[in-house]
Formats: sequence, C-alpha cells, structure tokens
Amino acid sequence: MIKRSYWSLPYVIFMMVFVVLPLVLIVMYALQDGSGHFTLANVTRFFTDSDSLSTFALSIEVAIENSLICILLGYPAAWILANRELNRSAVTVMLFIMPMWINALMRTLATAELFNMLGFTLGKGTLLFGMVYDYIPFMIYPIYNTLTKMDKSYAEAAEDLGATPWKVFWKVTVPLSMPGVMSGVLMVFMPTVSTFAISEFLTNNKIKLFGTIIQENINSSMWNYGAALAFIMLVIIGITSLFNDSTQESAEGGLI
Repeated sequence: MIKRSYWSLPYVIFMMVFVVLPLVLIVMYALQDGSGHFTLANVTRFFTDSDSLSTFALSIEVAIENSLICILLGYPAAWILANRELNRSAVTVMLFIMPMWINALMRTLATAELFNMLGFTLGKGTLLFGMVYDYIPFMIYPIYNTLTKMDKSYAEAAEDLGATPWKVFWKVTVPLSMPGVMSGVLMVFMPTVSTFAISEFLTNNKIKLFGTIIQENINSSMWNYGAALAFIMLVIIGITSLFNDSTQESAEGGLI
C-alpha cells in the first residue's frame, strides 16, 4: 500500500515550483546588482528615492481609505447575512460572492467604461470606487464566517443581564467578530497597496500605486530594483500577517 504521506508530494512539488522558487528568485535579485554581486544598494535605494517613498505613502493612504470604506459597508452587510431573522436564504450570500467569479481585470475595465459613458473624470474618487467594488467581498466573507461561527450564548447571557440590543452589538458582537475584521483588512489592505491594473485603468495612469512602480521597473528590465521593491512588500506582508495572527490569538484568549 502507498503511504498516505506520498499523496502530499504533488502539493509539495507545486508549492516548491510556484511559491518557494519565485520567492527565492525575488530575494536573490533584490540582493544582487547587475553583475550578480551581493549588495544592499537596491533595498537602501528605496529609502532614498523620493518618488518611490511618495508613491508608497500614497498607496498606504489609498489602502487605509479603501479598508475603512470596505469595513463601513461590509460589516453591516456581513451582519445582515449572518442574522437568520433578517436573512433566511443562502442565495443572498451567493449574490455577494458572485462578483468574485468574474475576472478582476474584466470588472475593472467594465467599471472604467461605465465612468467614461457617464462622463465622470477619472481620478482618486473613481479609483476608490473600483477598489471597494473589487475588494469588498474579501471584507464581507471573513466577517460573515466569524459571525456565523460565533457562540450565541454570549449574546444571550448579555441580554439576560439586561443589556439592550445596541449594547449587545457593541459590547459582545463587535469584539468577538474582530478576528474576521482583521482578516478582512489584511485581505483588502495589502492587495490595494500592491495593485497596478485598477489604478492604471480607473485613473488613466494619473495615480500610481506601489505595484505600478514595481511593474514599471520590471518592464524596463530593472529587475534588481523591481525585485527589491517586491521584497519590501513581502516583508510588510509578513509583518502584517504576524500582527494579524497575534490579534486573533489575543481575541480568542479573551474568550476563555
């Protein structure tokens, strides 16, 4: 009989070829110069390049704004979907997930064409609209999952102690749903910083995000500096992921 562990070999090979190897290549190019010698100049250049720093700051600003809008719109939607008294059909949940079945580039092109037909000037407003439209499902779904799996006895205990529905929501539901909110923020914030297609099509390339300068460097055959920028993004994503894990652990620990 074939050992069960052997069934994982295709997945291990896939991860090595399509995940580990690209990451190793990014780090390798980021820490080399054009001649293949080790250097930290590509990484340090980012901290002295005013254009890269201003683009990065703008990307963080847009990502924060997009995340906040997605929370404000996504949390009520997730709460309604998870409330069995307000939503008794699983079809409603599917309606929120269906936009994810369409290619993101096609959704962006359709959104840009819609703004052109309506005569709107493409800029930061249209960029944020497109960002929210593309990423809000990634905010709704984690919050929805957390709310549906939440132990209802906490809310019932608060009601038995005389808490109003509003207090139950703010003192019980919101704190217990924070792991879902943090997961949603992570899934919205980092892709917003690193995207380039949405900003290119919805602003006519007037607004450049961090992903755009990575793309421009790669397209200009400046592989080393482009890889260094991508490496910096990887470090930021890793730190954010660790922060998200620690937040979830503290939230779960607070329930014990």
